[in-house]
Amino acid sequence: MEELTIKDVARICGVGVSTVSRAINNHPDINPETKQKVMETIREQGYIPNNSARNLKRTEAKSIAVLVKGMTNPVFSGMIKVIEGRIKREKYAMVLNHVNQNEDEVEMALELVKEKRVRGVIFLGGYFNNAEEKLEKLQVPFILSTAGCAPENVDPNNGRYSYLSVDDEKESFRMVSHLVERGHRQVAILCADAENESIGHLRLMGYKRALSEHGIPVDEGLICMMKPELEPYSYENGYAMMRELLEKRQDFTAVYAISDVMAMGACRAVADAGKRVPEDIAVGGFDGIAAGDYFIPRITTIRQPVEEIADATIKLMFEILAGNEKHQHHVFKGELLVREST
Repeated sequence: MEELTIKDVARICGVGVSTVSRAINNHPDINPETKQKVMETIREQGYIPNNSARNLKRTEAKSIAVLVKGMTNPVFSGMIKVIEGRIKREKYAMVLNHVNQNEDEVEMALELVKEKRVRGVIFLGGYFNNAEEKLEKLQVPFILSTAGCAPENVDPNNGRYSYLSVDDEKESFRMVSHLVERGHRQVAILCADAENESIGHLRLMGYKRALSEHGIPVDEGLICMMKPELEPYSYENGYAMMRELLEKRQDFTAVYAISDVMAMGACRAVADAGKRVPEDIAVGGFDGIAAGDYFIPRITTIRQPVEEIADATIKLMFEILAGNEKHQHHVFKGELLVREST
């Protein structure tokens, strides 16, 4: 589908391009009825006005869009710093946007490409499972970085985009296997909503596979979903989920939280219930954020090499823009850090 232009809007309305421009820019020199007709047509046709068109040098704009799903997650702060540093060194600008859990990051990227004329897009976080016809509309290079993607959805021969991340399902399997090998047969999980297509979905899959391969039936009563009214992947959500599990008086000796932040919230709930970590309940996390090494107890976790991923991501983006590299698919290995919480 071709991109709708201001000329198309003018043709549909039966007016000149300058009239459409005056309507968009709220110029006083336009008939109110004509302005209303133009604006209604814009809404109906889904036309996105290009504010950058006012700049005669818009074709020379040099910017990279970074779309982050999970802006409050400390994992991304270090990545953004690495990416921004390289973008500045290349004399580009960074357009940073937060994507809410219920927002479509591809739709947002399409708007940014048209509105800001960005030359490339980096997706951080989330879960990438978009139809090919939608991706085909994104006519700039884009990279999925730490964005969950099921292995069957990644074609290593695909030349349309790059994918750099850990294998969330495999690394989640490793964390739960660690808990089982420590003697735990009743392992709970603090995870994303069942309907939420995100990295949380992949981590839940890893949890279930680990139990299955160790001959442990999956107990649905030990699967606790994030509270939709609370910030996803937050201390508050981890605390609330752990309290719910404890109040159920369900039997479990270990819990796997799919982020370190939630694991720390869970530890606080355990302490408030008069229990101890790891003596009464072992707690494992995921991400390897710095705070986990200073928390009491230190959090056992899967460390993602996020700064290495960020560095590789932005280097690859500029190599692709320069025509020196083709798109790549690189799966990084996480590191199991066994600390005090297990």
